[in-house]
Amino acid sequence: MIIRTNYLHKFSHRNAETQRILWNGSLLCVSAPLREILSLACLVTVLATFTSAEETLDGKDGRNLALDQFEPKSTLRVPEHPLSRAKFPVVDVHVHPRYKLHSVPEQLDEAVRVMDQQNIAVCVSLDGRLGEELEEHKKYLWTKYRDRFVIFANIDWQGDGQPDDPSSWACHRPDFGRRMAVALADAKRRGVAGLKIFKRLGLEYRNPDGSFVAIDDPRWDPIWEACGKLQLPVLIHTADPVAFFMPIDRFNERWEELHRHPEWSFAGDEFPTHDELLAARNRVIERHPLTTFIGAHVANYPENLGEVGRWLDKYPNLHVEIAARIAELGRQPYTARKFFLKYADRILFGTDGPRPPGRLSPHWRLLETRDEYFTYAENQYPPQGLWNIYGLGLPDEVLRKVYAENAERLIPGISERLQKFANSPVEQP
Repeated sequence: MIIRTNYLHKFSHRNAETQRILWNGSLLCVSAPLREILSLACLVTVLATFTSAEETLDGKDGRNLALDQFEPKSTLRVPEHPLSRAKFPVVDVHVHPRYKLHSVPEQLDEAVRVMDQQNIAVCVSLDGRLGEELEEHKKYLWTKYRDRFVIFANIDWQGDGQPDDPSSWACHRPDFGRRMAVALADAKRRGVAGLKIFKRLGLEYRNPDGSFVAIDDPRWDPIWEACGKLQLPVLIHTADPVAFFMPIDRFNERWEELHRHPEWSFAGDEFPTHDELLAARNRVIERHPLTTFIGAHVANYPENLGEVGRWLDKYPNLHVEIAARIAELGRQPYTARKFFLKYADRILFGTDGPRPPGRLSPHWRLLETRDEYFTYAENQYPPQGLWNIYGLGLPDEVLRKVYAENAERLIPGISERLQKFANSPVEQP
């Protein structure tokens, strides 16, 4: 029996007998009882070492520190301007009341109370779906708060097919694109203001042969064409943060987040790359110049605002919104400020909410102040990168465009709701 372990060196200085037995980390041929004793001693030492490390990685007295125990307190003393509400009325173009409020009326009441408190005039629900589900969502939002919400529809790719059998899905049947175009025309008559595409297109939905359904598959062209004709903007979520497509290792700057949520990783050859997904989306945008596209999450490339700017220059029908990306924008304040100033007419405000006040106030602070090195979330651990952010200090003209004017220009139903909000201002706290 031979056992190799790096921990055997711990025994090598105990006595001469042990030194005669140990060589290159191996147990040589000795009597069976002695082998068993030494093997057990090695195992106990290894387990004790691991247990001790797990129990004491607190950074005290020279010990190592576990990453999830790292909670540094900044010693900076700089001017601070925390804000409790936006300077101007806001349109949040990216909220998910169906998924986050669970169609509970009391939760909707609380969400609207927070909107009033934070100066959010209108929210865009991206969870409308189609048919009866659309009617249910309208009833939920519009029974009491029709003037505070507009609704985007969603494509039902699966239909009555089986979840684990893509060949049975509606999207693989003949003429699916045309049928969805008809459904979108009906949804517009029911009051829908746009179409939301989720990231599952490109990253989850499968063809009958097992390959991923492509974003730029020509079968979907009738959908994009219909949105252009119906003047329904398409808010499209493609890919995810760049770090989610990289190995979860010591070089990944979002390691802590991905360690908590390994299911968010798309690293590996079994998935399309980040670049491939965004290129496919951009081909759709280019093929349909009469359709307005809004790239969710800064077109899912806030890590490279220069590239996003080149897309905005190339595709006049492309706009972006900032939901769930203030951590990326705020860590590059010089570049981000230039981006906002140059593309002030192309950027919309979003949060991926509804959010509580603690998650909303950093948005106002980012956009309105020049504060330095502040937290972007109230979580114990920053949820999207272990760093703090800096304010951009945008001028009022830019703030007005980003907060509401761009959404008012692009999304049906926003203008009249903003007007009603202005005529019936909510009492400020």
